[in-house]
Amino acid sequence: MTRSLRHALGYLWAAPNSLIGLLFLAPVLLTGGKVRLERGVVELHGGFARFFLRHCLLVEASALCLGHVILGQDQVCLDYSRDHEHVHVRQCECWGPFFLPAYFVSSFLAWRRGGHFYFDNWFERQAYGRS
Repeated sequence: MTRSLRHALGYLWAAPNSLIGLLFLAPVLLTGGKVRLERGVVELHGGFARFFLRHCLLVEASALCLGHVILGQDQVCLDYSRDHEHVHVRQCECWGPFFLPAYFVSSFLAWRRGGHFYFDNWFERQAYGRS
Protein backbone atom coordinates (compact mmCIF):
# COMPACT_ATOMS: atom_id res chain seq x y z
CA MET A 1 0.00 0.00 0.00
CA THR A 2 1.41 3.39 -0.94
CA ARG A 3 2.05 6.07 1.66
CA SER A 4 -0.56 8.41 0.14
CA LEU A 5 -3.20 5.67 0.20
CA ARG A 6 -2.42 4.89 3.87
CA HIS A 7 -2.62 8.61 4.59
CA ALA A 8 -6.03 8.92 2.87
CA LEU A 9 -7.34 5.84 4.68
CA GLY A 10 -6.15 7.33 7.99
CA TYR A 11 -8.23 10.46 7.34
CA LEU A 12 -11.24 8.36 6.39
CA TRP A 13 -10.94 5.98 9.37
CA ALA A 14 -10.56 8.95 11.78
CA ALA A 15 -13.42 10.87 10.12
CA PRO A 16 -16.09 10.13 12.78
CA ASN A 17 -13.86 11.75 15.42
CA SER A 18 -12.95 14.61 13.07
CA LEU A 19 -16.64 15.30 12.42
CA ILE A 20 -17.18 15.71 16.16
CA GLY A 21 -14.29 18.16 16.19
CA LEU A 22 -15.69 20.09 13.24
CA LEU A 23 -18.91 20.67 15.21
CA PHE A 24 -16.83 23.20 17.15
CA LEU A 25 -15.96 25.24 14.04
CA ALA A 26 -19.00 27.56 13.93
CA PRO A 27 -19.23 28.15 17.71
CA VAL A 28 -15.50 28.94 17.86
CA LEU A 29 -15.62 31.36 14.92
CA LEU A 30 -18.86 33.00 16.12
CA THR A 31 -17.28 33.73 19.51
CA GLY A 32 -14.12 35.34 18.18
CA GLY A 33 -11.93 32.26 17.90
CA LYS A 34 -9.57 31.44 15.10
CA VAL A 35 -8.98 28.51 12.75
CA ARG A 36 -5.89 27.43 10.84
CA LEU A 37 -4.51 24.37 9.09
CA GLU A 38 -1.27 23.07 10.60
CA ARG A 39 0.50 19.83 9.57
CA GLY A 40 -2.68 18.49 7.94
CA VAL A 41 -4.87 19.16 10.99
CA VAL A 42 -7.53 21.81 11.57
CA GLU A 43 -6.65 23.83 14.68
CA LEU A 44 -9.31 25.87 16.45
CA HIS A 45 -8.51 28.18 19.33
CA GLY A 46 -10.00 30.94 21.41
CA GLY A 47 -13.67 31.78 21.85
CA PHE A 48 -15.83 28.76 22.57
CA ALA A 49 -12.81 26.40 22.36
CA ARG A 50 -11.23 28.22 25.32
CA PHE A 51 -14.48 28.08 27.29
CA PHE A 52 -14.99 24.38 26.53
CA LEU A 53 -11.45 23.39 27.51
CA ARG A 54 -11.62 25.38 30.75
CA HIS A 55 -15.12 24.55 31.94
CA CYS A 56 -16.62 21.49 30.20
CA LEU A 57 -14.13 18.71 30.92
CA LEU A 58 -13.21 16.87 34.12
CA VAL A 59 -9.97 18.86 34.22
CA GLU A 60 -8.91 22.06 32.51
CA ALA A 61 -7.06 21.25 29.30
CA SER A 62 -4.83 23.43 27.18
CA ALA A 63 -5.66 21.40 24.04
CA LEU A 64 -7.72 18.41 22.92
CA CYS A 65 -7.64 16.21 19.82
CA LEU A 66 -10.76 15.03 18.01
CA GLY A 67 -9.56 13.18 14.93
CA HIS A 68 -7.91 15.68 12.61
CA VAL A 69 -9.20 18.62 14.64
CA ILE A 70 -7.33 20.05 17.60
CA LEU A 71 -8.98 22.50 19.99
CA GLY A 72 -6.74 24.84 21.92
CA GLN A 73 -7.30 27.53 24.50
CA ASP A 74 -5.08 29.88 22.48
CA GLN A 75 -2.26 29.84 19.94
CA VAL A 76 0.39 29.50 22.66
CA CYS A 77 -1.32 26.37 24.03
CA LEU A 78 -1.52 24.90 20.54
CA ASP A 79 2.14 25.62 19.82
CA TYR A 80 3.18 24.07 23.14
CA SER A 81 1.04 20.93 22.85
CA ARG A 82 1.15 20.34 19.07
CA ASP A 83 3.54 17.35 19.13
CA HIS A 84 1.58 15.72 21.97
CA GLU A 85 -1.75 16.25 20.19
CA HIS A 86 -0.36 14.88 16.93
CA VAL A 87 0.36 11.61 18.73
CA HIS A 88 -3.39 11.54 19.45
CA VAL A 89 -4.08 12.31 15.77
CA ARG A 90 -2.05 9.22 14.83
CA GLN A 91 -3.92 7.23 17.49
CA CYS A 92 -7.22 8.36 15.93
CA GLU A 93 -5.95 7.21 12.54
CA CYS A 94 -5.19 3.79 14.07
CA TRP A 95 -8.27 3.32 16.24
CA GLY A 96 -10.77 5.19 14.03
CA PRO A 97 -14.29 5.33 15.47
CA PHE A 98 -13.13 3.21 18.43
CA PHE A 99 -10.66 5.84 19.65
CA LEU A 100 -12.99 7.78 21.96
CA PRO A 101 -14.57 4.70 23.57
CA ALA A 102 -11.12 3.11 23.99
CA TYR A 103 -9.76 6.33 25.47
CA PHE A 104 -12.56 6.46 28.05
CA VAL A 105 -12.15 2.76 28.89
CA SER A 106 -8.42 3.33 29.37
CA SER A 107 -9.14 6.22 31.75
CA PHE A 108 -11.62 4.10 33.68
CA LEU A 109 -9.18 1.18 33.97
CA ALA A 110 -6.37 3.47 35.10
CA TRP A 111 -8.65 4.90 37.80
CA ARG A 112 -9.86 1.42 38.86
CA ARG A 113 -6.25 0.29 39.29
CA GLY A 114 -5.69 3.23 41.63
CA GLY A 115 -3.90 5.39 39.08
CA HIS A 116 -4.73 8.80 37.68
CA PHE A 117 -7.51 8.74 35.07
CA TYR A 118 -5.53 11.08 32.79
CA PHE A 119 -1.81 10.57 33.40
CA ASP A 120 -2.10 6.77 33.66
CA ASN A 121 -4.35 6.47 30.61
CA TRP A 122 -2.52 4.32 28.02
CA PHE A 123 -3.16 6.85 25.23
CA GLU A 124 -1.77 9.73 27.32
CA ARG A 125 1.23 7.69 28.42
CA GLN A 126 2.00 7.06 24.75
CA ALA A 127 1.51 10.75 23.88
CA TYR A 128 3.83 11.77 26.70
CA GLY A 129 6.36 9.14 25.56
CA ARG A 130 5.96 7.03 28.70
CA SER A 131 4.46 3.80 27.36
